[in-house]
Amino acid sequence: MEETSTMPDPAVPPTPPVPLSALLAREDLALHQIAGPADADTVIHWAHTSELADPYPYLLGGELLLTAGVHIPEAASGTYFDDYVSRIVAAGGAALGFGLAPVHDTVPRALVEACDTYELPLLEVPPRTTFSGVARAVWQLMAQARHAELRRVTEAQQSLAAAASRPDPVRAVLRQLAQRVEGQAVLYGPDGAVIGEAGRGQGDEVRESLAGLAEVVINRSSATATDTTASGIRLAAYALGTGRGFVLGVAAPHRDPADHAIASVAAVLLSLLTGEHQSGTGAARSSALVRLLLGAEPEAVAPLLGAGRWLVVHARPDTTAPDPVAASALGAALGSPLVDLGKDVVRVLLPADREPAPQPGWTLGVSAPVGPGEWSAADTQAARALARARATRTPLAHHGTGRPGLTDLVPAAEAQAHATTVLAPLTPNPALTETLRTWLSLHGSWDRTAVALSVHRNTVRQRIARCAALLGSDLDDPDVRMELWFALRQL
Repeated sequence: MEETSTMPDPAVPPTPPVPLSALLAREDLALHQIAGPADADTVIHWAHTSELADPYPYLLGGELLLTAGVHIPEAASGTYFDDYVSRIVAAGGAALGFGLAPVHDTVPRALVEACDTYELPLLEVPPRTTFSGVARAVWQLMAQARHAELRRVTEAQQSLAAAASRPDPVRAVLRQLAQRVEGQAVLYGPDGAVIGEAGRGQGDEVRESLAGLAEVVINRSSATATDTTASGIRLAAYALGTGRGFVLGVAAPHRDPADHAIASVAAVLLSLLTGEHQSGTGAARSSALVRLLLGAEPEAVAPLLGAGRWLVVHARPDTTAPDPVAASALGAALGSPLVDLGKDVVRVLLPADREPAPQPGWTLGVSAPVGPGEWSAADTQAARALARARATRTPLAHHGTGRPGLTDLVPAAEAQAHATTVLAPLTPNPALTETLRTWLSLHGSWDRTAVALSVHRNTVRQRIARCAALLGSDLDDPDVRMELWFALRQL
């Protein structure tokens, strides 16, 4: 077994490497391999052009080095080509492309022999094929590979999230992971015992090696560890984030960035699943939920959740609809496992002592701190704050921010009675009330109100006109707007 590694791999390009065979298959390039091994596993990470006699200092490894032979002296001997090719191999070059014309009509025979000697693939580039065309083809193939990789990871994320919602989620996630990486997935307990496993067995050697790698993670508290068996099976172990010693082990015939991303998603899901069932806080949350379903009041179950006052956060992603993995990650970032995934919005119940910060890729609306008896009102506050944040294009908005105003001078009961009377014509239609509230809060902007309510601007105009007709008021009058805003704030 190779030496265990717990260090990250060296930096690699953000796109997958391209098989050399795929580049040779491009009919528009008409490349021909004339020397070196015809290894189907040969890959290139990029294309680089150089006419230096010694390109070694300028290579990173994995290149298809392109040259027209400008650097070759007229009386070059076999020693020159041996030195040239050996330096490319020493730098980690993956292949050499030699362009015909305008300098050379044929590939020098000594170069062909040197590439065979040092086992460096040598490609003949015909005169009609430009080096820029070869480089462009490499990037096109890399982009296609990247797209396929992202699609594979996305499909795996969706299937893993679906597996986590099944009746036996831990084993379902393990089965889905093993299928996606075409190998074996094992969940180890803190004592190294196998809790669950799925996938094709890889034999005793792999089983023992994977268990040993899991022990490395448990004993060293390393986040991850990787290894490769003598038979070429790639092993990886991931510490689950429960702090209780659970480890996910994966054995597969290959290990690339997509496999690592898929295994990492599975590790996150298994961290949540094992944490929920093994921690005291998870048991308390389950107990609180059962009591609520059986008719208990929020005030009675709140002590089980460990906080006196709470914030409700409404969050909406800036791009696509939220998914279970993104929702869980948001809850973890905000510091609460109490997450509800809706169609377009994620709701998080957060202890009031944890001040939410803006989250990249999300727009947040935060309620005022409330007790358990006011959770429902706080939910409404958070929804309104989110609408304001989206309309004003700010990453986070709080409910009720600002200095005290005239509302503090009016007794609450009198203010409530006045608001009920003023807004009575709109009460039967909540959509009109909410549209008027949002429109006034955004200073009468039709476009921003439409964005906040996710409706067309003409719909906003029609609703505001209807409000004006029912109230019998001129909504362009600032005094009318002020009185209506005062009334709306009491609801």
